[in-house]
Amino acid sequence: MTEVHLRDALDTLKSTGVRITPQRHAILEFIIQSMSHPTADDIYKALESKFPSMSVATVYNNLRVFREAGLVKELTYGDSSSRFDFVTNDHYHMICDTCGKIVDFHYPGLDEVEHLASHLTGFEVSYHRMEIYGVCPTCKEHATKVQ
Repeated sequence: MTEVHLRDALDTLKSTGVRITPQRHAILEFIIQSMSHPTADDIYKALESKFPSMSVATVYNNLRVFREAGLVKELTYGDSSSRFDFVTNDHYHMICDTCGKIVDFHYPGLDEVEHLASHLTGFEVSYHRMEIYGVCPTCKEHATKVQ
């Protein structure tokens, strides 16, 4: 499935006139394969040995291109570092308070909540996001062993 996603993403970039460089290809492939919602620094560190001349700025610039093409979503959370998600359809995130791990979960859309909020406040709703915080199984197990 990853190969199909990569090919489709590359076709999307080509159709918008974006040249596919080896670095761009590697960054996109890393994001697609990653389930960890990586930061730009995570991506840079993972690829720096393969592309020693690549800078963090190159990673950020490519992520901006991907975001503008609709291929990734930029997620901002309390730690002030942006994380990037290849899954751009509507879904929600579970976030570990201990290690910061982010896991996708799917739940029916909150259209009814948006409609009610708009009705009660007079706001025109543009979007919403839902995050649920807790402790992931790995951190929970580690805490149990430490006690």
